[in-house]
Amino acid sequence: MIRFSANLGFLWADLPLPQSIARAAAAGFAAVECHWPYDTPAAATRAALAAASVPMLSLNTRPGDSFGLAARTDQDKARAATREALDYAAATDTAMVHVMAGKGGDEAIFREHLRWACDLAAPLGIALLIEPINPFDVPGYHLTHPDQAAATIAEVNRPNLGMMLDFYHIGRLGLNPLDTYRQHRTRIGHIQIAAVPDRGPPDQGTVDYSALLPQIDWPAPIGAEYRPPGATEASLDWLKTL
Repeated sequence: MIRFSANLGFLWADLPLPQSIARAAAAGFAAVECHWPYDTPAAATRAALAAASVPMLSLNTRPGDSFGLAARTDQDKARAATREALDYAAATDTAMVHVMAGKGGDEAIFREHLRWACDLAAPLGIALLIEPINPFDVPGYHLTHPDQAAATIAEVNRPNLGMMLDFYHIGRLGLNPLDTYRQHRTRIGHIQIAAVPDRGPPDQGTVDYSALLPQIDWPAPIGAEYRPPGATEASLDWLKTL
């Protein structure tokens, strides 16, 4: 059975985080994930997760003013953001942290940051993720292609570093989703979906997730990171069909 994680950066984004966690669980999601939960105390998030009986799968490091910090030269800010994310993840039993690279940046700096961050995260039992993001949505982002992310992961050479593969970004790049998944399967730590090209609900657009998802047979909940066109509840018919 395919299970899904509600990305609360987009779904129920108008509600306080504890309320959005409860709504996601009530709607049938097996897990939740966040963008930047830091305005909500970790204790309140942990309590909401326990009350709803759902885990938090992932959260992001703060974006700063460049959609991420880890590949940029100000490593004091980058390390502070990563420490903050790891502390929040540890306090909420969140399994993964997406380390946002940022726009521009330097690959050598990025790799060194990731080595440091992986070593910091390992004793906590937390895995780190990096995500290739298409250049149409975020022009200038440091990671734009899954092959680039795979090369970074290989060079960093840490067992707790993986790729967040968002089929929305893969589709916007014009790549074949199934071929891309198969090529990078051993490096993937988390999967996300949304309609291509408008990032709407995943039962729309050019990627047929009803055909794709059974073929990949992903064992963990798949992140629903789409923008609902109106109220989130009105956009959830796809949960009955995928």
